[in-house]
Amino acid sequence: MARQADIAAEIERLRGGINHHNYSYHSLGAPEISDAEFDALFRALKALEAEHPELVSEDSPTQRVGSTPLTSHSQVTHELPMLSLDNAFDEQDVVDFEKRITTRLKTSESIEFACEPKIDGVAVSLMYEDGKLVRGATRGDGTTGEDITQNVRTIESIPLRLRGDDYPSRLEVRGEVYFPRSAFNRMNALAESKGERTFANPRNAAAGSLRQLDARQTAERKLSMFCYSVGLVEGSQLPGRHSEIISRLKTWGLRTNPLIEVRTGAEGCSSFFEGILNHRESLDYDIDGVVFKVDRMDLQAELGVLTRTPRWAIAHKFPPEEGISTLREVEFQVGRTGAITPVARVEPVKVGGVTISNVTLHNMDEVERLNLMVGDSVVIHRAGDVIPKVVSVLVNKRPENARKIVLPTACPACRSDIVREEVIAKCINGRRCRGQRKEAIRHFASRLAMDIEGLGEKLVEQLVEASLIETPADLFGLTKEQLVELERMGARSADNLLAALENSKETTFARFIYSLGIEEVGESTAKSLADHFRELEPLRNSTIDDLQSISDIGPIVAEKIVRYLQDEDNDQLIEALVAGGIHWEVEAERELDQVLEGQTWVLTGTLSSLTRNEAKARLQSLGAKIAGSVSAKTTCVVAGDAAGSKLTKAQSLGVSVMTEDELLQLLVKHNA
Repeated sequence: MARQADIAAEIERLRGGINHHNYSYHSLGAPEISDAEFDALFRALKALEAEHPELVSEDSPTQRVGSTPLTSHSQVTHELPMLSLDNAFDEQDVVDFEKRITTRLKTSESIEFACEPKIDGVAVSLMYEDGKLVRGATRGDGTTGEDITQNVRTIESIPLRLRGDDYPSRLEVRGEVYFPRSAFNRMNALAESKGERTFANPRNAAAGSLRQLDARQTAERKLSMFCYSVGLVEGSQLPGRHSEIISRLKTWGLRTNPLIEVRTGAEGCSSFFEGILNHRESLDYDIDGVVFKVDRMDLQAELGVLTRTPRWAIAHKFPPEEGISTLREVEFQVGRTGAITPVARVEPVKVGGVTISNVTLHNMDEVERLNLMVGDSVVIHRAGDVIPKVVSVLVNKRPENARKIVLPTACPACRSDIVREEVIAKCINGRRCRGQRKEAIRHFASRLAMDIEGLGEKLVEQLVEASLIETPADLFGLTKEQLVELERMGARSADNLLAALENSKETTFARFIYSLGIEEVGESTAKSLADHFRELEPLRNSTIDDLQSISDIGPIVAEKIVRYLQDEDNDQLIEALVAGGIHWEVEAERELDQVLEGQTWVLTGTLSSLTRNEAKARLQSLGAKIAGSVSAKTTCVVAGDAAGSKLTKAQSLGVSVMTEDELLQLLVKHNA
């Protein structure tokens, strides 16, 4: 009988061999053994581990797929935000991008850029501790994502343990999970042969696969991943160039794109772009452009980040795809604020890999601008994930029986009167309108709001039509008995929804404000309100003047917020939501030195690092008063690009003038 030590050694040998061949196949693209030989190694390891379960470890290749499905995905807060990229749409945009960089760096030398294909997949974060994969998460909103550890473990190109021994003690790797075209086509062909639903495109299929609660279903999809950067790094120093970091990731067993190159200047970037564009169709994965990143990490640090986008990187998107279709009909839909929107129903047409049958027309002014009629041949434009739109009408192909598009006189959802507010047509019935109720609840449950998993548009419609809910607060009073009576809602689905509702009660103040659906209050404004008021009661008691003191809130938005908060129905809704258990942690207020108290400052010209409102708010947080004109009483003028008469007057009066860089240094110094 073999000794325990010999068995443990054989298990480690098999694991090492399997990991090596996975690396050769996925990362190097150079398999050393046949599939049958690989399968034999895997079966041998599985058999030994079955006989000796005490020797099974979490990072064993046999442990990629968990056996117990999750009830929901938990939230993950990224220790470093996952940023998004600005876009370039033509060669001049890339030239301007490099010019902004050289101007900021005060150099005339050409910049070296790491160039790589932009994978059309799902951005994820992988956390390794002491070389072991401990967490996988989606990008989410850049700050908070979903824990998808079980699912990323099923992806064979993602190592459960890093190779070598020179990796950092903690390493966050970022990349794009995608559905290879070949695997996607095989899956759709199989589904079609069984009479099952097929997926529209690889990106949507990849996103859906990563959000499966049963990792065994994710494993069947054969997803893959390219790593494109690192986030958090602790316990080691990485190389000084992005391209060198990518090479280092590859030595640790992580899969990187073999098409990455370093090119010099905008001209080199454009040449790389053309080369990738010409070979786009030969790839086994979808790409929607090319990403250019300043290669030197010290220059990246010097350039910094503007809000959520780095100044040192840009995505050069491929030309948008267009298709021609026929407008069959126009229907009118009511939104959560009562806005009546015309929606074009067109003959299905494939644009950018997606079949389009519905196209938003925004409003009646857009219909008139396009000179659009039912029956027209129309050009439909779609770029990346942008909602498709009608860009022009082929008037010369207009049929004789083409019909004019007429705004209805009554709301399509509740038959109440419609009124015009500037370019927007609105239903006057408010929350009594069933259509507005549905949209308000759908918005409340959406990802950037309360993020209630499983509560989609169709289920919201069912709940409203069954008179089970009228307001978002009613969601938290639903019972399993009520839910299982709904069509296609089994006991397990009901349990999952109730668990998701319970999980959603722990949120942030900003998400709660956004979830209320206050007109003109988007994600950014909700965050500003949360940062300013910090607690609910001060917000509820705020005045228009209070609100206008916040950087990005003007008189119109302030009036709409106050009108919402003073409405009796809305007040009762907020009370009911809080009483239903929705809560959040109150962040500690930052104590800032009022070093500019009593001073009057003026902002002029264009600021590249922050908006005028952001600069105003941060100066006000240090005690400054912001004025719109320069006088002898002005303390300081901040002069951005193209500063005009205000700068001239300041100079003539001997008023102190500060550059944008000097302003940033002041704000950083005082933590504003």
